[in-house]
Amino acid sequence: MTSVDHLDLNLLRVFQAIVEERSLTKAGERLALSQPAVSYSLGRLRTLFDDPLFVRTRAGMQPTPVALELAGIVGKALDMVRVALRYAERFDPATSTRTFRLSLSDAGEMAYLPAICRALRERAPRVTLSVQPLPVEEIEEALRASRLDFAIGNLPELMPRTRHQVLFEETYVCMTGRRRGLPVGAALSLEQFVRAAHVNVKSVEHSHHALDDALRAQGVGRNIALEVPHFVALPSVLSVTDLYATLPKRLARILNRDNAFRLYELPVTLPPAPVTMHWHEHFHEDEGNAWMRALLAEIVERFDE
Repeated sequence: MTSVDHLDLNLLRVFQAIVEERSLTKAGERLALSQPAVSYSLGRLRTLFDDPLFVRTRAGMQPTPVALELAGIVGKALDMVRVALRYAERFDPATSTRTFRLSLSDAGEMAYLPAICRALRERAPRVTLSVQPLPVEEIEEALRASRLDFAIGNLPELMPRTRHQVLFEETYVCMTGRRRGLPVGAALSLEQFVRAAHVNVKSVEHSHHALDDALRAQGVGRNIALEVPHFVALPSVLSVTDLYATLPKRLARILNRDNAFRLYELPVTLPPAPVTMHWHEHFHEDEGNAWMRALLAEIVERFDE
């Protein structure tokens, strides 16, 4: 029987990396190990579990049934070790070299990232913030697996399943080029809105369906002329076309700082969209995580002040 007293935890890290990467080379790059070192560790793992664990195929290193069964157990075990080590560290923002990983859409990057970075440089100059936008459906697992510390956005799907804090409720406006929009002070009617050609921002990081649902309830829909994955494309597109775009009001104010566009209230009523911050239960009491949560909430909540 194998004793845990003689188990090298680094072997489990190698095992997890091979499971997720399906490649010895990529696993080595991820762990900063040479391929021979990864191969040696795999040999030790095979001896430890008395199983090949991985079989080389054209599609990569495919796990055996034993490896597949072990993958979930090993992943949870490493998560618990990481949590335990975090608790062993006292967090001092002035000296910490910790890296925090945040999932944020491009709208969030444009709106909040400058202020977040400024605050970090002033209060925690050695801390690193890694922005890692993820598809909505991947965020919960990334938080659970400690690949992500926080996610901020309109993420109603996550609210029942993660720790979260409502930061504010977002509203939306319509924006178009100043030379092509309605006269100053004019209201945008539903008929004009439907007749216009629109840019639709369709991002993997968020999914806002409220506008189309509201239009559908009135028996109409948008004329989509262009779909883009990010809000950052809107200024250059709207400035040279007659297209309209619907976007968060806070972001619209940023993009319209030079008064280059016209903003209109939407001709349909949308429910406010809660913008929330999410984190995993296993970091709820962690000092560093709690400190960073407080900073993020302070910046985002005070954005309009």
